[in-house]
This record gives sequence, C-alpha cells and structure tokens, in this order.
Amino acid sequence: MYTKKNYGFWMTFNWSKKPFLIGLAYSALICVLVYLADLELFLPWQPVSVIGIAVAFYLGFKNNSSYDRTWEARKIYGGIVNDSRSIGVAIVSFTQGKDEDAIRKELIYRHVAWLTALRHQLRLSRGWEHVEDRLNGVYSPTVCEDYENKLNKELAKYLSETELQDLENKSNRATQILRNQSKRFQELRDQDYFDDFRHMELHQLVSKLFDGQGKVERIKNFPFPRQYASTAVWLTFVFCALVPFGLINFFGGSDWMNVLCPVISALIIWIFFLMEKIGDYSENPFEGTYNDVPITSISVGIEIDMREMINDENIPKPIQAENGFLM
Repeated sequence: MYTKKNYGFWMTFNWSKKPFLIGLAYSALICVLVYLADLELFLPWQPVSVIGIAVAFYLGFKNNSSYDRTWEARKIYGGIVNDSRSIGVAIVSFTQGKDEDAIRKELIYRHVAWLTALRHQLRLSRGWEHVEDRLNGVYSPTVCEDYENKLNKELAKYLSETELQDLENKSNRATQILRNQSKRFQELRDQDYFDDFRHMELHQLVSKLFDGQGKVERIKNFPFPRQYASTAVWLTFVFCALVPFGLINFFGGSDWMNVLCPVISALIIWIFFLMEKIGDYSENPFEGTYNDVPITSISVGIEIDMREMINDENIPKPIQAENGFLM
C-alpha cells in the first residue's frame, strides 16, 4: 500500500509510459504517411468520440468493480482485527487455573501463527496476478518459491515442533491451525479452565475467524471475471487505434498543427490505458504489489496488541513504510 499523500506525476507516468510511447510512435507514423503521401486517411471525430465515451463508461464500470474488491478486502481484514482482539481478551479473561499464564501464551501464539499462515497463503501467486511486478526490497519477489521455508521459519516462533510437523502435509495450514485452536479450547474446557458458557463464546469467536478467512480466500481465489477484464482491454485498443484518424483532419492545416496531432493522440491513448491499468491493478488486493491491502502490517499490529495483553517479551515493532510503501 502506498502511504504518501499523492503519487508523483513522473512516478505515475513512468509506471504507465509504455502506452504513451507506443501511441506516440503509432500516431506519428499515421500522420507522416498522411502528410507525405497526401492520403485522405481520416475519420470524422464524432463517431470516434462516441466510441470513446462508450469505452470510458466501460472503464468506469471496471474500475468501480475493481475498487470494490480492494475495499471489501480491507473491510474484511478490519473485521479480522476486531475478532482477533476479542478472542485475545477472551483468552486472557476466561482462562483460569493451574499454569494459566503459560496456557494463555500458548493460545495467543497459536492465533498469531494463524495470522502468519493466512497472510503467507494470500500472497501465493495466481495465474491472473501481476507476479512480474512485485516490488524488490519491499515485497519479496520469491514469496511463492520460498513459501515453505519462510512460513515454517515464522511458524516455529509460535508453535511447538510437534504441531508444526503435523501441519507440513496440510494444504491449508491456516484452517488446520484454527482447528487445533478449537480442539485445544475443548481440552481446556474438559480440564475446567473455563465453563461451558465461556467455551461457547470462544467457539463463536473461532467461527468468526473462519468466516473472515473464507471471505479473503474468496477474493484471492476467484479473479475479477475475465470476460469483463479482457473486454476492457480490447475496447481500449479499438478506440486508441482510431484516435489518430479522428484527429488528423481536426489538426491538419499547418506544420505545427501536424506535429501537435501525434502528441495529442498519444496523450489521449495514455489516459485511456492509464484508466484501464489502474482498474487492472486494483483487482487483486493480495498479490503483493503497489496498491495491495497491507496484510503483513495489519497482522503484525494484531500480534503486538495480543502479545501486550499477556505482557509478553520481545514484542515486534510496527512495520514502517519503506519509500512510501507499506507491506
């Protein structure tokens, strides 16, 4: 997630300059051919502008839908924050008995392990994501390749070796960690660490966590429908291919106007492809690029809150933005 007040113009342009440069070369070629060969390769601007309006409406629909996916993902993680704090308070308040401090720490750590496993799973790449655009130095470009090693190393801080080995062959480790947590709650209930009412409250909180996990997995594993995403690209291509032909007659007349024609054409092409690209990069809020939901930062924030509840030691510091980006 980008945390500074605004993206700079040149930063934005550098990110999206390819359509401008290609559009400039394409428009210049058309204009030169018309000028040197005295060809009448032009279209009335009115039908071209109608196509442009239709494409703009479609891009607006796509961008709104893409933004909804990102904002929904952030709201879901906000719910996970609240449910995590609730279960942390419940663990500290409800657990009473022999070695209660050690048991509270075990339960809190297992919840942090769930947060860790979940964010690692959400950063695994899918075929429709922009894997090639991960940010070096901020988001690990090898997050998928090093998934096993990185996840096991982090989970080892919070889980016993026996529990960690039991998770090795599981396809969804976050689910299994919550399952182990629920099973542990039942064991503690059987040992009278809390009564039935409090046990049911804890079980309800686990159910809410499963609900949050299922929601973020839905966004992660179900892409923005490809027919809508692909249509936006091809409609933009069609409109942009017609732009120079619509502007030639409008700018024709003098030499400087002929020079201005490819520049204005390239600017229009850049604007439309920039709108399309913004929507494209907002579709996948967990892929590990510029405009993601900062799930690592959120998870560490939850960990800090929960470990402070038990007065733990060596609590991590909040993650700070690097060069304006928060992971």
